[in-house]
Amino acid sequence: MHLQAASPAQRLRPLKGTRILSLALNLPGPAALMRCRDMGATCIKLEPPAPAGSRAGASGDPMGLYNRKAYDVMHQGMRVVAADLKTEAGQRALHKELVKADVLLTSFRPSALKKLGLEWKALRKQYPELSMVAIVGAPGARAEEPGHDLTYLAENDLVTGLEMPPTLYADMGGSLMTSEAVLQTRILSQAKGKGVFLEIALSDAAGYLALPRSWGLTQTGAAVGGGHAGYRVYPCKDGRVAMAALEPHFSGRLGAAAGLRQSHPLAMMTPEAHATVAAFVAGQTREQLDLLAHTQDIPLFTLA
Repeated sequence: MHLQAASPAQRLRPLKGTRILSLALNLPGPAALMRCRDMGATCIKLEPPAPAGSRAGASGDPMGLYNRKAYDVMHQGMRVVAADLKTEAGQRALHKELVKADVLLTSFRPSALKKLGLEWKALRKQYPELSMVAIVGAPGARAEEPGHDLTYLAENDLVTGLEMPPTLYADMGGSLMTSEAVLQTRILSQAKGKGVFLEIALSDAAGYLALPRSWGLTQTGAAVGGGHAGYRVYPCKDGRVAMAALEPHFSGRLGAAAGLRQSHPLAMMTPEAHATVAAFVAGQTREQLDLLAHTQDIPLFTLA
């Protein structure tokens, strides 16, 4: 089953009238800005000039260099201006936008913010109504440490063997937290009458996504870690199936189809249940399993 995204007419626009200035590069910041745009915000981004010798229209954001398609999707409907913040001209462009901004979004280490004159204490004095959301790798004293999505996943036990994770969980989780933080700043600043500062750490985002694992929910042998026969990935005749018949009413229907003698939750944790369901699924095609899902109301998704 594929979920259809809400059309623009159906979306709520709680950030309509909010002006966000972003200096954030790569993935988390632009992905957060994309979400804010979809919530109605007016989004402006200042990014470094493209490297010397780049083709016309090239971006100075690394994402624009190694995946232009992703860059274009995230920046659609935004004004993007090239500005070298280390120069006087770049600083003038920055402060021209800061005067009009409600929220500043950054993704620099604290030391880099200080060099650019963007420490929160100084900004608050100069622009008292401006709020700031600062994306960092790790919180507090660790904010200067180098790191990326992969290292934050690794420290939260979300890297398995030598395989690369299938998506950038910390970055995308961090983008969700960042767009949430923008909403928080608007609520708080309107209540207080002045801007507020919030820091979002990508390692915290990875830690939040890892909570089910740290609680033991997805550890090997746990109910949603492969221990329940109705909640596993099985091979079938012409592919695979992600089976998610966890609740008793779903596992009961799966058990009846597979020929299980018992399909209550504890019985589904037994080797017999695993062997019976595996043998049943192995004899089915993807088309047969899709039909089973439709006729018996069983949550599953077939894969090539």
